[in-house]
Amino acid sequence: MHTQINDLHSNGARRNKVVSAQEAVRLIHDGDTIATGGFIGIGFAEEVAVALEDRFLQSREETGMGSPINLTLMYAAGQGDGKNRGLNHFGHAGLVRRVIGGHWGLAPALQELAINNQIEAYNLPQGVITHLFRDIAAGKPGTLTHVGLDTFVDPQHGGGKINAVTHDDLVRRMNIDGRDYLFYKAIPIQVGIIRATTADPDGNLSMEREALTLEALAIAMAAHNSGGIVIAQVERLAERNTLHSRSVKIPGVLVDAVVVATNPAYHMQTFSEPYNPAYSGEIRVPMSLMEPMSLSERKIIARRAALELKPNDVVNLGIGMPEGVASVAVEEKLFDLLTLTAEPGVIGGIPAGGLSFGAAVNAQAVIDQPNQFDFYDGGGLDVAVLGLAQADAQGNLNVSKFGSRLSGAGGFINISQNAKKVVFVGTFTTGGLQVSVDNAQLQIAQEGSQHKFLQQVEHRTFSAREALARGRKVLYVTERCVFQLVDQSGQPTLALIEIAPGMDLQRDILAHMDFVPLISPQLKIMDAALFGIEPLGLRERLLQTPLAKRLDLKRAHRMLFINFEGLSVESAQDIDAIETGVTELLEPLGHRVAVVVNYDSFNILPALLDSYTAMVQRLSRRFYSQVTRYGSGGFLKAQLEASQPDTSD
Repeated sequence: MHTQINDLHSNGARRNKVVSAQEAVRLIHDGDTIATGGFIGIGFAEEVAVALEDRFLQSREETGMGSPINLTLMYAAGQGDGKNRGLNHFGHAGLVRRVIGGHWGLAPALQELAINNQIEAYNLPQGVITHLFRDIAAGKPGTLTHVGLDTFVDPQHGGGKINAVTHDDLVRRMNIDGRDYLFYKAIPIQVGIIRATTADPDGNLSMEREALTLEALAIAMAAHNSGGIVIAQVERLAERNTLHSRSVKIPGVLVDAVVVATNPAYHMQTFSEPYNPAYSGEIRVPMSLMEPMSLSERKIIARRAALELKPNDVVNLGIGMPEGVASVAVEEKLFDLLTLTAEPGVIGGIPAGGLSFGAAVNAQAVIDQPNQFDFYDGGGLDVAVLGLAQADAQGNLNVSKFGSRLSGAGGFINISQNAKKVVFVGTFTTGGLQVSVDNAQLQIAQEGSQHKFLQQVEHRTFSAREALARGRKVLYVTERCVFQLVDQSGQPTLALIEIAPGMDLQRDILAHMDFVPLISPQLKIMDAALFGIEPLGLRERLLQTPLAKRLDLKRAHRMLFINFEGLSVESAQDIDAIETGVTELLEPLGHRVAVVVNYDSFNILPALLDSYTAMVQRLSRRFYSQVTRYGSGGFLKAQLEASQPDTSD
């Protein structure tokens, strides 16, 4: 256990916690458990990691044995660039003994150690690890959750161990009141390494230029309450007592050492951008700056996935192929109808891609990653669009391990198990696939060399059985066909429900699968508009709710609910149709009703406003006892209420 560093000098003056990166890493001892924060490159303390690597390599050269050695590394999200940054600095035999991570794909140096059985290695769900940090801070024995059941982290399928030298059980299956759960064991944290923007000499930290806040607070509390230390890398210093209390994200009482980055390359906002003010909320940029995607298999897939969206949906988009849905949403002008989110804590805005994934342009809010996974795990997501790497006959998915290549699950398990609807997206085959579109007909110019639809996946990252048990709708969208998860005689089964125009069922689909799926009797041709150059007109599709479905009469309560959300009134005929519909519904009653109207995102041409108001007055005089109006159309709402006639009998 680390000895707590006294914040007071012998004369009573407060200690200045600012040290160099080299001094900070000398606080790390052999055998320590280290928790690092970060998401790809966002929030990762690169200068501290470089200093730790340099210390180990230099001491190994001088003495033949590095220092420190036999560290346990614990982290939630993938932290790296797939080459040499991020957690790749830890990828040396002897430096780490055990790694417990949520995603491995961006740290090939660690992957190699794990695949070669040189370290003990675990892959646990990203959201679970963020919650473990919080539970360690609270002194709890571990994290109890349903997340991970019937996947490779379930003890029945390996318990998250990913090589032959990993033996300790960190996950237990438990039954409570007739329901199964997984219990993830807490372990003490001796060193927490986090990042912020500004620090004062007391160690108070603010994050005004960071794209995300992540799990930094949870890690700091976990390390402090475990008797360990917290090292924080920052971009700049402020004078003591000048940081506004509301801007302090990590209080100085939790921080032992502050490292001011000396190399700007070690404190980039993301691993691809030094600083983007739209990620930190400093500015908002016009949506029109995003260029539409060219027509390709990626756009076809993204468009088909976007057809599953509904107004007011809260959506998660995964990395890679799912990112295309954001581009389609911009092109189709859907952003005021949806809320896109990303698992590290972004609410709203346009998710960034590549090595900036996790950040968002024009975000509505950025919350801590553990809280985002509270929201996800509790069922807050309406739709999740996630990558499709391998699927099997039962509908299980693998995105985490392929032979000797270890990607890891990241947040995939949390998200796919808990979203109300899951849309997996990916090309039908991989390895050289080339497609073209001619006259709205899909053509395969060159087939991929590798099948994605296998008899059985080698690593189960998504459990179809759990999805059916939880009543989830699950689709598998490719450029040439769409599958749906169905229950066939109590067993999860993949059913083919759509096929692209121009595709032959046997030649282009069944011949490239390792199993024969259930063929739906209602097998449909995919929407031809998906394969066209012009936009889908998806906004209009989403808002085309028939008038009859917008009028909900509760006879027993003498109430009429009118849902005009997203409605556009563009002609006198539209006004006549509303008046006729309400009249036909209420005239036979013989009594007045109370009316509640939702005007959220309601639009009307200015030239029609007087006619619309007159129509509302006529209905009010004839049928309404009182009217309550809700919505964002403040001017229209005020005008209608000001012109409200006397409806008393």
